[in-house]
Amino acid sequence: MREVGGYLPPSVDGAAPEHGWRTEHFERGGQRLEVALPALDAPAMTALAGRIRDEAAATLRSMPVDAIAAAVDAAAERMLDRAHPLRQRAEQLLPIVTGYDGESVRLGLTATFRNFRLPQLRRFLAADLADPGVLDGFRPQARGGLARARGPALLLHVWAGNVPGLPVWGLVRGLLVKAGTIGKVSAAEPLLAGWFATLLAEAEPRLAGCLAILCWKGGADPAEQAAFDAADTVVAFGGNRTLAAIRNRLPGSTRFVGHGHKLSFGMVGREALTPGRAPAAANLVARDIARFEQQGCFAPQMIFAERGGAVDPAGFARHLAAALAAAEARHPRRLLPLDEAAALAEWRDREEARAVAQPGRAVVSAPDLGWCVSYADAAEPLRPAALNRSVTVVALDALEEAAALVAPFRELLQAAGVAAPPRRLHALAEALSAAGVTRIAALGAMTAPDAGWHNDGRFNLLDLLTITEIDPAAEAQAELYAPYAD
Repeated sequence: MREVGGYLPPSVDGAAPEHGWRTEHFERGGQRLEVALPALDAPAMTALAGRIRDEAAATLRSMPVDAIAAAVDAAAERMLDRAHPLRQRAEQLLPIVTGYDGESVRLGLTATFRNFRLPQLRRFLAADLADPGVLDGFRPQARGGLARARGPALLLHVWAGNVPGLPVWGLVRGLLVKAGTIGKVSAAEPLLAGWFATLLAEAEPRLAGCLAILCWKGGADPAEQAAFDAADTVVAFGGNRTLAAIRNRLPGSTRFVGHGHKLSFGMVGREALTPGRAPAAANLVARDIARFEQQGCFAPQMIFAERGGAVDPAGFARHLAAALAAAEARHPRRLLPLDEAAALAEWRDREEARAVAQPGRAVVSAPDLGWCVSYADAAEPLRPAALNRSVTVVALDALEEAAALVAPFRELLQAAGVAAPPRRLHALAEALSAAGVTRIAALGAMTAPDAGWHNDGRFNLLDLLTITEIDPAAEAQAELYAPYAD
């Protein structure tokens, strides 16, 4: 099979602009897929960036933000329709590209695009802006005067990873601030963002010239530097070295928003460790672990379980192992590349060596290493697992100890899934916030954030905006020069 990925805006005459091609090959279960992606040289990238910048200034800037949100809503509705040809292609091809089982892809697509319906988009705007109308023009401020917000003329996204849907968040983020947008997708999943850009252009033709979705080899393609030089703002995802390398290649005036690797964990209080509740909590944790194989930064890699419940932490670890086994039966883990398989095996071997050397430790895993649970009977600091359905369960005398165990890793912390009653939830959230955690989630929902969540504790839209204010004194002085002043 062959599929054309990416998205390029039509040229002035409506034809596709001149470009070469880059080809990526995928195979799963005997099915082979060739994905052809547009490839530009440096001069073509510079020209594309200028064209998108000009088109966004001419059309996107004058569109009401609610009209942009309505276009996103229309495109999302098409991706939610399982009878739509692009949704059907997504369900058919993304399992081949990503290796995730078909049912996981189907559920993931639905969960993702539900977040881009109009009510959710309005919440997304309201999460950062008390009055989203500031994106359309000057609006009165509570302290007096007026303010207006403008996004960058040209926004460049550098996306990483193979979790379907993550680039769509960035694409929508750029549109809502009325930025002309170029997105670089990962070669590990180069299709979904381009499909969505195509649907956006169909739903609202005024957006067609304001977007481009491309794929190039980071750090090696001359077109990359041309894109860096052209952008007003760059939003990048990746490891700290990658982010530092990108920052060093940007002009000094370019705004840079980097999202590095993060680490998330779960916490299960004694109140959730009853015979009736513990299996349910384990199933929720297993859902977060199995969904996209912990490839997202918000998936838990360690679970702190509290003593004092009818089910002890070791019993919870056994429930979690059973839940992961059941998840494997329903949604088989993707076939791992050699390096990931080796890393998982090495992690399991290290955990088993610890279990031999330290009383109270144990490891249980699937025979084919489709999942692995390591158990520690004494408190230990937060540390990563090997992803791909691996996790450590750590017993604590009191759940409140967890904040001190994760605090040394402040710069890496993202989400904590907490199962505890309301009073404890709020007290734990206060301690976790002080330690550096930026999102407190429900178990089972750690890997499905709501619209408007603040990724890495940052503002989704405000980080991209420049605010212009008319001071109250300027308004008052203007009255002196009005025709009715005399």
